[in-house]
Amino acid sequence: MAKNHFPPEFNTINRYTIRAMLWLNGFAHITIGLALAVSVAMFAWLFFLDVRIAFAANNLIHGFLNALGTLMLLWSISALISAEIRYLMGAKLEVETFIEVAMVLVLRKLIIMPVQEVSPEAMDVILWVGAGLMLGLTFVLVRWGQKQQVD
Repeated sequence: MAKNHFPPEFNTINRYTIRAMLWLNGFAHITIGLALAVSVAMFAWLFFLDVRIAFAANNLIHGFLNALGTLMLLWSISALISAEIRYLMGAKLEVETFIEVAMVLVLRKLIIMPVQEVSPEAMDVILWVGAGLMLGLTFVLVRWGQKQQVD
């Protein structure tokens, strides 16, 4: 940043403001990490509840797909936790993490579509499959671009 961006009289205030914002950002990321940890416990509990309900209702296929959908949410949380750990250890947040989370959520939607109360329309299925393909292509392009930067 250019030195003449702020008048020299604001240097002290600017330094304290930046320090406060860095502290606040660190606190925000710690809060995000703790919230993600709590969500792991909640989704794990929901998964076991889905399995128990499936056994009690003698509807294992329907229950299995619901439980698999819950596990997909847990997978998304795990990817976000991994990204948060890397960030707290000083690495940058990678866009591919968020693409991966979006792909998992689209896949989850496609997995639970057959067991929803209302049968999905063909156009909905086509749009979700298209979104998955576009996210997959985006993921491949991002990885390819990162490889090109390294080489």
